[in-house]
Amino acid sequence: MDAHTLELLEFDRVRALLADYSSTSLGRELARQIEPGRKLLDIRAAIDITSEMSDALGAGQSPPFGGIHDVRILVRRAAIGTMLLADELLQVADTLTATGAIYRYRMRLEGRFGRIIELLIPVEDMGSIAKAITNCIDGRAHIVDHASPDLMEIRGKLDRLDERVQVEVKRLLRDPELRKVLRFPNATVNGDHYVLPVPVNYRARVPGVVHRTSSTGETLFVEPEAIARLSAERVILKGEEEREEKRILRKLSAEVGKVAVQVVRALDIVAKLDLIAAKARFARDFEMYAPDLNDQGRLWLRNARHPILEHIFRQPIPNSEIVPGHEPTKKREVVPIEMKLGVGFNILVITGPNTGGKTVTLKTTGLLCVMAMCGMHIPAAQGSMVPVFDHILADIGDEQSLEQSLSTFSSHITRIAEIFRQANANSLILLDELGAGTDPTEGAALGRAILDEIDQSGARAIVTTHLGDLKTYAFSNERAENGAVEFSLETLSPTYRLHIGQFGMSNALKIAKKLKLPKELLNRAYHYLQTRKGKTPELGRLQELREEAEKARTDALAKMHEAELQKLEYEKRLAELEKRTLEDAALKSRREKLQPKDKVHVPRFDKVGTVVRVDLRKGLVMVSVGMGQWEFPLDQITPVDG
Repeated sequence: MDAHTLELLEFDRVRALLADYSSTSLGRELARQIEPGRKLLDIRAAIDITSEMSDALGAGQSPPFGGIHDVRILVRRAAIGTMLLADELLQVADTLTATGAIYRYRMRLEGRFGRIIELLIPVEDMGSIAKAITNCIDGRAHIVDHASPDLMEIRGKLDRLDERVQVEVKRLLRDPELRKVLRFPNATVNGDHYVLPVPVNYRARVPGVVHRTSSTGETLFVEPEAIARLSAERVILKGEEEREEKRILRKLSAEVGKVAVQVVRALDIVAKLDLIAAKARFARDFEMYAPDLNDQGRLWLRNARHPILEHIFRQPIPNSEIVPGHEPTKKREVVPIEMKLGVGFNILVITGPNTGGKTVTLKTTGLLCVMAMCGMHIPAAQGSMVPVFDHILADIGDEQSLEQSLSTFSSHITRIAEIFRQANANSLILLDELGAGTDPTEGAALGRAILDEIDQSGARAIVTTHLGDLKTYAFSNERAENGAVEFSLETLSPTYRLHIGQFGMSNALKIAKKLKLPKELLNRAYHYLQTRKGKTPELGRLQELREEAEKARTDALAKMHEAELQKLEYEKRLAELEKRTLEDAALKSRREKLQPKDKVHVPRFDKVGTVVRVDLRKGLVMVSVGMGQWEFPLDQITPVDG
């Protein structure tokens, strides 16, 4: 997909919105990198599984993502023999517990969620490894005493040694002669060593090891000889403890390494599941529906809304915009549009006043097509149709200044030239303010030539313009149609509604009349307008005919769409019937091949039994279940694999 077009359509903001609905870092990463697909069947499958997930969420069957960490690098390190640290192993344990929950989630899902079930089949329950880790490491990432018998024995020796040190310290502090030479009658700890505060001039009275001096240099902190001998033993035991802890960590890391492939595969699937769930939550929150995809270039967006605008309008109005003494502005709502293309006409020329919503119409159309091609639901009514395009190519720029510079015009022409280099018959072209930025007469001539080039390429195109000469293009080309954004003369403001089959009027004279411009001046303006336009009644009649044709097209499209949906439903039911027939035939064949000692499931007892005898002529099988043997019809038992 053309990167510049995605930037113009602000698709990154949709990605960010989608990422906000993700539950894990894995899903957020996929959401921020989502790209439009180009294969109809793949996109349709992505939309179908999103619809399934939306139904699952509605049924209270949300996937459990708690405890998931991205430990793919950690398990790969473990697979090559690297020892993982205790906190890293805890992350792995949390993740394995979570993937076990995903495994059990699949087992609980209803059969109607077959696509989700199929996606989750490779996820295994590796809870035994998670339990092995948590049995050895506590929640603070400390290796517990009972992690191994050797570690328990070593720590027991350390505890007993520490008790001996405490006893020796207390004995020394009770010695009246020693207490006379101490700065204060307490021992302190320096690292792992108990030391006594001895004045420098009494150093010889306390044999032992000096560990540090005071800031004044007048006090030495001495570890007495008796305690120093015990500390030496402690150092040896601490070394043994550290070696045993590393041995335990290496053993646990090796267990993790054995399932590295399964863990990575499970996390890749969890990432996809989280992305699907994010799409479904996004769709439910914004009242989106699954579009009907096609490869015939038919586009029909029904009551389409711009998702970014809707997100913005949902935000509370900043306090700075609330005028004191006035009630807050009522909730803003996005005005939906009705867009059709590729049904009776391939080019739509939209005209109307500036700030009338022409650019928003372009962006809404392009953005919803991109979302659909990403396997997402779209903010449009049910029954909306979206084609899968090879390219969506746009040149959109908001024209805010009174006049555009030559460099701006040049950049637009450069972009249009690039669009023509990429475009083919299966492309969607979006051009904003065609012919602007230069002399109106030349701009209109260039605009007509560009529309002709688009027509010859066979691409679908939506073009906005405010040049009057381009309003009549659709009258001379049966593959083009006019569109107009509505303007209210009552409020002197745009309504942002799009009407296909009409061409937009600037309404300048009507607005001027409403604003009480002098009557004589307005009469002269009307005279000049009639002289320039010539036979305006003919254009009016042509517009009426186009509107009637557009209404007939819409009715025909609705009927055609309904017929296609019925056909798809019939094909779906036929495929399901054929699948069940094949499964029944395969099951019957497996039953007829049963032999003594084979395992079978007996639904009556909901238990697995062992085949004792098979009588194919009578269609009976003797099965040993529990303490007894029972005879069942063949069609009432199910062979068990393995």
